[in-house]
Amino acid sequence: MPVVPVTYPDRVNDATVLRWFLAVAEIGAFGRAARALSISRQRLSAAIRDLEADVGERVFVTDDAGTRLTPTGESLLAHARAVVADEDRRRAEPARESRRALRIGFVSGVTVTKWTRIWAERFPDTDLTTEVIEQPDQLAALRDGRVDMCFVREPAGREGLHVVPLYAEVAVVVVPKDHPVAAYDEIALADLDGESLQDAGDDVAVTLEMVAAGVGPVVIPHSLARLHSRRDLVFRPVTDAPSTQVFLAWPVDDDQDDTDLRQEFLGIVRGRSAHSSRAAAERTATSPTHSARGPHRAGGGRTTARPTPRRKRAR
Repeated sequence: MPVVPVTYPDRVNDATVLRWFLAVAEIGAFGRAARALSISRQRLSAAIRDLEADVGERVFVTDDAGTRLTPTGESLLAHARAVVADEDRRRAEPARESRRALRIGFVSGVTVTKWTRIWAERFPDTDLTTEVIEQPDQLAALRDGRVDMCFVREPAGREGLHVVPLYAEVAVVVVPKDHPVAAYDEIALADLDGESLQDAGDDVAVTLEMVAAGVGPVVIPHSLARLHSRRDLVFRPVTDAPSTQVFLAWPVDDDQDDTDLRQEFLGIVRGRSAHSSRAAAERTATSPTHSARGPHRAGGGRTTARPTPRRKRAR
């Protein structure tokens, strides 16, 4: 029978994630692959889970013999190698003066794949590169010119930056799965009275290791809890804890010639269609302060008010 080629959705074209997938496939262990890639095992595991969700099936199975590819994973190998090879060739091409580029940074927990895919469709001749920026370095990366724009979380000291609010992240508490909080769908801060709450710190993976060891719960944004999810921990929304705001920021200084590129990317993030003209509001939406109407989600909708705090038992 002829072999029918597998067609993957566009989101299964992230060269970084596919490079990580290949590392696990070649090394045969998540822990060793994470060390070889210089990332945390939790981050690698989360990326592979997202990849499996996009593919629709498991790509690895782990047992006493180690980690090996499933038939679906074997089918994905050729696609992954082709995407990574194409990315490597693109990076190896000599820089061309006429070719413009935009460098986007983002803090952990922010997913940029949708926006980078739309950019590639609309501006195939303009490179867009992405880079994970540690939260303590988010503003320095902009001011030092490491990136042109950055998705930042609750930035302090915004002087000299355009800062556009995008969306709010729900706060969750992370606890061991046998903790009493795990019995509820959501809780209020009062339910944590008497707990030795930890500060999230700069390394969430280390903090969650301490949670698992019984040192105490931690309240963090939902996206970080999901990114670093573990089998021995659970997280629950805290209905009356302050949300965390995510912004898109870039320097004010602009003698540079990539201002139009930044505005085009901002338009993509805000959901502007390919054929719409840039609204005057977007051309001038570069105030370093918050919008008077409050933060908007990336899709254009305004964040909704929080419900009255209530504690709900899990079913």
